[in-house]
Amino acid sequence: MTPLSDRQKQLLFDHALGLTSQRESREADKLLSWHEEAIELHQMFQDTVSPLDSMEGLDPCPEELTERLFSRLSEAAQQGSALNRLEELLAVERSSPRTIKIPLWRNWGEVITAAAAIFLFVSILFPSVGFMRQRQAQSRCGNQLAGIYEGYRHYAADHDGLLPAVPMTPGAPWWKVGYQGQENHSNTRQVWLLVRDGYVEPSRFLCPGRSEPHQVSYDGFIAQNFSDFPSRIYIHYSVPIACPASRNRGLTQKKVLMADRNPLSEGLPADLSARVSLRLGETLMAANSRNHRSRGQNALLYDGSVEFTRRRHTSLSQDDIYVLQDMSCDTEVRGCELPSCDTDIFLAP
Repeated sequence: MTPLSDRQKQLLFDHALGLTSQRESREADKLLSWHEEAIELHQMFQDTVSPLDSMEGLDPCPEELTERLFSRLSEAAQQGSALNRLEELLAVERSSPRTIKIPLWRNWGEVITAAAAIFLFVSILFPSVGFMRQRQAQSRCGNQLAGIYEGYRHYAADHDGLLPAVPMTPGAPWWKVGYQGQENHSNTRQVWLLVRDGYVEPSRFLCPGRSEPHQVSYDGFIAQNFSDFPSRIYIHYSVPIACPASRNRGLTQKKVLMADRNPLSEGLPADLSARVSLRLGETLMAANSRNHRSRGQNALLYDGSVEFTRRRHTSLSQDDIYVLQDMSCDTEVRGCELPSCDTDIFLAP
């Protein structure tokens, strides 16, 4: 078996941190499907970064500061000649024996200085690690959405170019994710077809950046026994609610296929028999998805590309993807609203 090259090792390291592009991720996955050394190295990387999963509750460092920090570290790493020269000087210094008497008070001063330096280092490192974890989750989320797109693409190829759909009654309560009766209420039922028919693994609908009170797993579920996702906590993404008059059912039209969960859904009741009355305010009208700690959201577009945006719109248009165009502050959401045209993008719940 051919040993891994340095480039391949770097690729696997970046893949373990979730820092690879879609093309690089496919290359890494291909290596991991057959190369024993790659599998062992990847497992070692995963074991190394796994302790980061226990670091929660830290205030995030400003992204601009963190990016500058990593940029400076990268520049320093490239200055190999200067570092080699420093090593030579240190070696010469160490080879010169000498006796230095340092007063006790100075030793204590150095201890305090060292402690302050360590405290400063930790205060910078921990938020930076949190930043890296968020970037890793953001990248993994994007890769999962790209995998869902492959399911869309194969489904469309098997169904005359059409995307999955179920008959919907205008005004049906689209917020009732998890309802397993005969009526097609939630718009997530159309996406569940990808799972039920084997086009997408259900775990791809769980965003790695989102924290749930309890661990969510599809272990033991038989997809064919369900008409929809088991409940709202089993899908962390929102999908478009179509205009009733729309005939836009293919992959060729420019549109948003899916995005991180709509912040409106956080206020919806878990009890499907409850009445929905959610009043919009300035905060809710401006909030990003909680999947990535309200820093932004990934959006899957019609061509398979994934955008991470800190605004509530994509490069396709300036339309807010999380509310209807006629919604504003003090609007009461009842969970059955519909777009009036194809250009009104509305992803829910």
